Amino acid sequence: MTKFYSSLSEIKSGLQNGKTTVEGLVKNYLSQIEINAGLNAFNEVFDKEALQRAIDIDQRLKQGVAGRLAGMVIAIKDNICYKGHKVSASSKILTGFQSVFSSTVVERLLAEDAIIIGRCNCDEFAMGAANETSYFGPVKNYADPTKVSGGSSGGSAVAVQANMCHAAIGTDTGGSVRQPASFCGLIGLKPTYGHVSRHGLIAYASSFDQAGTITRSVEDAALLLEIMAGADEYDSTTSNKAVPAYATDLKKPTDKKKIAYLQESLSSPAVDDEVKNTLINSIEKLRAAGHTVTPIAFEYLDYLVPAYYILVMAEASSNLARFDGVHYGYRSKAATDLASTYKKSRSEGFGKEVKRRIMMGTFVLSAGYYDAYYAKAQKVRRLIQEKTDKIFEEYDFMLMPTAPEPAFDIGRKVTDPVVNYLADIFTVQASLSGTPAISLPAGNNTNGLPLGLQLLTKHFGEQELLNFSKYFLEL
Repeated sequence: MTKFYSSLSEIKSGLQNGKTTVEGLVKNYLSQIEINAGLNAFNEVFDKEALQRAIDIDQRLKQGVAGRLAGMVIAIKDNICYKGHKVSASSKILTGFQSVFSSTVVERLLAEDAIIIGRCNCDEFAMGAANETSYFGPVKNYADPTKVSGGSSGGSAVAVQANMCHAAIGTDTGGSVRQPASFCGLIGLKPTYGHVSRHGLIAYASSFDQAGTITRSVEDAALLLEIMAGADEYDSTTSNKAVPAYATDLKKPTDKKKIAYLQESLSSPAVDDEVKNTLINSIEKLRAAGHTVTPIAFEYLDYLVPAYYILVMAEASSNLARFDGVHYGYRSKAATDLASTYKKSRSEGFGKEVKRRIMMGTFVLSAGYYDAYYAKAQKVRRLIQEKTDKIFEEYDFMLMPTAPEPAFDIGRKVTDPVVNYLADIFTVQASLSGTPAISLPAGNNTNGLPLGLQLLTKHFGEQELLNFSKYFLEL
């Protein structure tokens, strides 16, 4: 029986005692990719390249010169650039495009001898919460293939869930790492905004986008963050703060914590009953362990989703203007002049949801509406950030569900797109405020579908967040 490991430390132990090799690990993952091809998690698999790199790293291990990620096989979301490889953001508009450089995240992972096994399916340009907007079709949940994987990093989550790789890198704009991690029973970490470089990530909303990790263990999340984080001359929004030794300093908290939870997450009829019960059980465990757990009301809760979508759609309308059928990617064969090249290429190349968000973003930025929508949303964002910061002056963490419900049916008919947008109610606070957040697996519901709970903390409080997450999972 093929053995799959839950942490890199287990892999390293297997490599040291001769129970496995990096080449053997890659072959096992490639076999799982083939077996689970129907889940549609990968847009492309780098099989030959991954095997050759595995052979090279096995040799480096023998020589004692391998990097800290030797043995870790990683998948990357298909909006992260990798030099010499295609990248499409799961959109027709980028058909045939090959990246001419690697993202900073990829460069740092490769420098520590990680192996990148392929690029994962995602919602088109990361716009979605179910991985159903992809040009390549939806990703299916390994726990129940009739259910969605979550989005937008659904392919990345399912790749880890189904043992098609050891860990995956996604991007989180409004919950796109945390929500699919929750739907797939995994750990999804969104770092503080600016802690990890966005250089080489295809932009959706630049003031929100952040690379994050999907793993089976907190230890792996800590190590990956330690390697990926830090200042980058190619991204002026990255922080110059020194990066702590997250993995080395991962230890059980010795003091009792003050934890706030949103009272609306238990009172709202929109939250699934089993999700509520999971939260209640965790609150009781924390209290029994001596921690202070207090309900709070977040006065701007009703404004979270509207403010978030106004701002990200505005930024998307600007960022996606570069995909015009002229410079690279898809160009309509029906185009006859410059104007028709723009119109037809963008109309045919973008999917329905992407076009909706571009048009809405253009509307809120237009003359006469800018102050009424975009400028007001920016003011609300500042209020949300200040209120969140105020909470963390009194509390160490905020606890809430990652999503209001478990994974839902693929193709669920919703006539009003706002219903889908409201699924982000618990994830967008961390995105609007720029604070770090982590989704942790919290068991399964009665139908066997994974559930997740989320912890938030102050800016650059990742060490405390990771420490407490490890402890929380062991309660």
